[in-house]
Amino acid sequence: MAEIEETESTDKKGLNFVEQIVWDDLQAGKNGGRLNTRFPPEPNGYLHIGHAKAICMDFGVAEKFGGTCNLRFDDTNPVKEDVEYVDSIREDIHWLGFDWGDREYYASDYFPQLYDLAIRLIKEGKAYVDDQTSEQIAAQKGTPTTPGENSPYRNRSVEENLDLFERMNAGEFDEGARVLRAKIDMASPNMHFRDPIMYRIIKTPHHRTGTKWKVYPMYDFAHGQSDYFEGVTHSICTLEFVVHRPLYEYFVKELADESYCPRQIEFNRLNLTYTVMSKRKLLQLVKEGLCIDILQGLVAGWDDPRMPTISGMRRRGYTPQSIRNFIEKIGYTKYEALNSVSLLEHAVREDLNAVSTRVMAVMNPVKVVIDNYPEGQTEMVELENNPENPEAGTHSMPFSREIYIERDDFMENPPKKFFRLAPGGEVRLKGAYIVKCTGIDKDADGNITTIHCTYDPDTRSGLPGSMRKVKGTLHWVNAATAVDATARLYDRLFSVENPAAETDKDFRELLNPDSLKVVKGIKVEPYLAENAVPGAHFQFQRIGYFTPDLDSTPDHLIFNRTIALKDSWEKAQKK
Repeated sequence: MAEIEETESTDKKGLNFVEQIVWDDLQAGKNGGRLNTRFPPEPNGYLHIGHAKAICMDFGVAEKFGGTCNLRFDDTNPVKEDVEYVDSIREDIHWLGFDWGDREYYASDYFPQLYDLAIRLIKEGKAYVDDQTSEQIAAQKGTPTTPGENSPYRNRSVEENLDLFERMNAGEFDEGARVLRAKIDMASPNMHFRDPIMYRIIKTPHHRTGTKWKVYPMYDFAHGQSDYFEGVTHSICTLEFVVHRPLYEYFVKELADESYCPRQIEFNRLNLTYTVMSKRKLLQLVKEGLCIDILQGLVAGWDDPRMPTISGMRRRGYTPQSIRNFIEKIGYTKYEALNSVSLLEHAVREDLNAVSTRVMAVMNPVKVVIDNYPEGQTEMVELENNPENPEAGTHSMPFSREIYIERDDFMENPPKKFFRLAPGGEVRLKGAYIVKCTGIDKDADGNITTIHCTYDPDTRSGLPGSMRKVKGTLHWVNAATAVDATARLYDRLFSVENPAAETDKDFRELLNPDSLKVVKGIKVEPYLAENAVPGAHFQFQRIGYFTPDLDSTPDHLIFNRTIALKDSWEKAQKK
């Protein structure tokens, strides 16, 4: 494991340690000065933000140094793979801003070459067919401090091994009945060298090759060879593959010559607080929640906005730039770390602040009647679309005698330093006038139904009286033209900081019961309703960032809260 201590130093170019290695190789003229990376997802689920880090590395380093990056689907296990996942992976990579051109490959493309190599290794006495169960093989491998025991089938003849392997692929034997193993060294201090499995029997039809194959290569045998077949120069992966690197090199050298050999480099995975990155656990959430209503199930699918999947983050309203900015900020090292999700959320807020259109929406409306405003009159007020970007322009919003404000923006008996609306108090209505509360109406249960106000006509924004100072500014919508909508308020999926560390509990017990709250009957301004298209980003003034959900229609508007304006979670956890 000494190899893991490779230097992380950078030169004056500010390169991370992976980029430095690539740069040094290019300067030394390795592989003829050629650079070719690859991103090799297994199509057995949707990509998550951890994969986004790998995507940014694999494609990013190729872009930086004028190389190319392949997209290769590691489709060697038809039991878990599906075309749906292939399509979603393509979409996610493109959404993040990367492209592989015409370099889309599949490990299944190389099944014939891999099979031929296996036959060659058998003929050279470097591989054999083992009839033992997986449990027996595992027991014979020994421990890191004690050598393993040879399989009783290790010394089969070449002829018998060839016959059995060909019959394995012909479908004569049941799954699990036999495997093909490399004959290396059962006493090796590296456990991965103790006669690793190269092929197993799988009879599930493959999504590309159908029933042509009955034997499928294992990752350690297929991966390095696939890299070699494609001309990959730098095989960049995560730290758990450090111990696999000698085996990667062992198999590759069965093909490679002096002129070209792929190089494996490892970096740390992306781990986030309040999140799980296990595909197995994410799949479990999906399978247990798919057929259940979004309000009742664990999650509503791979693209549920609470999921750490790229599709879920896209549906929630995260921007590709915010994810890339976050990944750049946390960097690449040789040491595992648990990154705070607050850093990701900060990156999201920062980017959304720059690109989001400001609009008015009232989440919990109460009616305000401006008694001295002319009945039947409506005027249009101008509102900035984005104060961070003057080129974004403005839009108009109707104002009349009756409006809605947030119920929480009024208190009948306010405490000190309550700078919103109260009896006898004044506030500014954003983009419009200063109003003063003159009274309230209540129902039989004592609930406020209407707030009565008067307005100062000289204080409209842009008029001389607008300079008059009041301490509070409220958002609002015009009652007559407000459009009803639904808001889905998303929060962190788990209630504990590091769910993976809670080994004594089922991870589903750690789910945050408040990860989704649905608010119906919110009131939004007409401009927002008219521009609620998929992929649009809005800041609901004083509330948070929102985006139209995939379920949203013009007749039934649904907005997902991407993130609140401020991080209230960590503040609450510290109390």
